[in-house]
Amino acid sequence: MTEQAAPDAPFMRQIKTYVLRAGRMGSGQVRAFEQFGPQFLVPYSAERLDVPAAFGRSAPLILEIGFGMGDATAKIAQVRPDDNFLCCEVHEPGVGALLKRCGEDQIDNIRIVQHDAIEVMDNMLGPDSLDGVHIFFPDPWHKSRHHKRRLIQSPFIQRLARHIKPGGYLHLATDWQPYSEQMMGVLRAEPLLVNTSDAPDGFATKPDYRPLTKFENRGLKLGHGVWDLVFRRI
Repeated sequence: MTEQAAPDAPFMRQIKTYVLRAGRMGSGQVRAFEQFGPQFLVPYSAERLDVPAAFGRSAPLILEIGFGMGDATAKIAQVRPDDNFLCCEVHEPGVGALLKRCGEDQIDNIRIVQHDAIEVMDNMLGPDSLDGVHIFFPDPWHKSRHHKRRLIQSPFIQRLARHIKPGGYLHLATDWQPYSEQMMGVLRAEPLLVNTSDAPDGFATKPDYRPLTKFENRGLKLGHGVWDLVFRRI
């Protein structure tokens, strides 16, 4: 356990930033690991990451936690070429899909760590090291008895906030209203974070850089909501 370990450590041992799901990689994803892995994959290490060396430049660093199949991640990186994106995902087909996209579209400002983001954050990244954090559509764990498994809870946000630079931001998005309300309560209770939205309900207008996913578009057509939360580190 690193020096960042806090009294919330038992919680952090129980909660992970991912849920392993079965998935078989396609041949293109397998080839992407072989062809593009050396360029875009950063091996997990329990040591501080030399970020400029990993990206080949110094630039604002954005951590993305859980990118699924990586389509939105790739689009965001393309519209924000002046930022570096360190992306954590353990689902192998998703990693392969994003590797393929990065290689074929020459998206050079993404690096992927195929490991749990909590350990990446604590061991590879120091305090005040992040200019931003994206967590889009984390598992809502719909059933009441599973709410304890939700990622967005106070101990996690307390730890995450310490890794964001003053002036940096945290952007969450969910399509599950009860989870959005819990998220809002957790973020509002964190003294290191302040809401950037002045809307009465506290939710932000979707930032232009976050694209609509196919799933999200389908849900919006059916009348389902999507809630964005954008808070700033003080």
